[in-house]
Amino acid sequence: MPSVAFHTLGCKVNHYETEAIWQLFQQEGYERTDFEKTADVYVINTCTVTNTGDKKSRQVIRRAIRKNPDAVICVTGCYAQTSPAEIMAIPGVDIVVGTQDRKKMLEYIEQYKRERQPINGVRNIMKNRVYEELDVPSFTDRTRASLKIQEGCNNFCTFCIIPWARGLMRSRDPQEVVRQAQQLVDAGYKEIVLTGIHTGGYGEDLKDYNLAKLLQDLEKHVAGLKRLRISSIEASQLTDEVIEVIRHSSVIVPHFHIPIQSGSNTVLKRMRRKYTMEFFAERLTKLKEVMPNLAITSDVIVGFPGETEEEFMETYNFVKEHRFSELHVFPYSKRTGTPAARMEDQVDEEVKNERVNRLITLSEQLSKEYATQFENEVLDVIPEEKYKEDPDSGLYEGFTGNYLKVVFPATEEMVGKLVKVKITKPGYPYCEGKFVRVLDEQAEQQKTAI
Repeated sequence: MPSVAFHTLGCKVNHYETEAIWQLFQQEGYERTDFEKTADVYVINTCTVTNTGDKKSRQVIRRAIRKNPDAVICVTGCYAQTSPAEIMAIPGVDIVVGTQDRKKMLEYIEQYKRERQPINGVRNIMKNRVYEELDVPSFTDRTRASLKIQEGCNNFCTFCIIPWARGLMRSRDPQEVVRQAQQLVDAGYKEIVLTGIHTGGYGEDLKDYNLAKLLQDLEKHVAGLKRLRISSIEASQLTDEVIEVIRHSSVIVPHFHIPIQSGSNTVLKRMRRKYTMEFFAERLTKLKEVMPNLAITSDVIVGFPGETEEEFMETYNFVKEHRFSELHVFPYSKRTGTPAARMEDQVDEEVKNERVNRLITLSEQLSKEYATQFENEVLDVIPEEKYKEDPDSGLYEGFTGNYLKVVFPATEEMVGKLVKVKITKPGYPYCEGKFVRVLDEQAEQQKTAI
């Protein structure tokens, strides 16, 4: 039985696609082995979001070649899409496939075995207008299933290379989304996370269909779905129609990840982000009216070219005023090939780091304050795994709908189920809780039927 090993760099979409590529190998009779072991085929799914992403990708490729010089080395993903020649130049790389045509990977492997000639299978992504169907009926992770609903992005922010790596916006067929969601729920998943490169843009390229309708269809047609989460959504995509759907939904969780990147209008303009802080604030207010316990998490880039202390403080104060529940803070890093990398007045590294630390301190304080609201409340948690810091303690960790990480006493049987947990000690990075009961689904169904 031939063996295949995978290594995934980068975002959730890449992890999703690795699982999809594994399905293709599985159908051809491959067994999956650990990347650190000797395998017949190595698949490296690369990232190119920063220059460091490229560098890490190259390191992993070389590691695979050293592991087994006789193996077939396949490189795929975003870095493969933007820089195929750079990757082909690494001695030992056999096949390069970008962010499309992943289904051809197995054909290419057979072709390579016959001809022993390196294959560059990368085509121009900007010409692609069709969503590539890749099925993932189940995941290695047993508790939350990702469901990819779109590909590509039309935004061309000045710091970002991703449209060149992923192409323009294309949405997955709604019937396919619903079908796969049902498949995942039938496989035992209680929570589905809608994911994509520009997830909230779903439907922009479809006729008479949009994200709001998809959310409604998932809730209406997927039997047994308990939680629906959107991995990330832009403020402009939180339309009144989407907010109305959220208001009436019993499965959409009270947690949204809305990337802000900066809280300063002047910086946003230089980033070519298509909203103002006034607009962003208005959307947040509207969202919080329909979901009072809402958790808002976000991404912030600190030290974008030309960022002054005043502009940074606008971001800081906005975050503080609107009480975000957690931030992912990134110091700006130059990405070759983007307009921002060529901008004058790049911010000094020391200044960047100092600002990053100020924002992280604020984020931790806000996270604690957000969690405190739920002291002594009973919340639904899906236990994911044993408590990482002390696996022998009998404690498990999992997330609530509003994305609080809770550590509480549980058993292996509860993993992946919905359980009621009382928050005894709120905090950050996790809250402590007390197990109350497992949600009895039959009783729940009878109750809803009445």
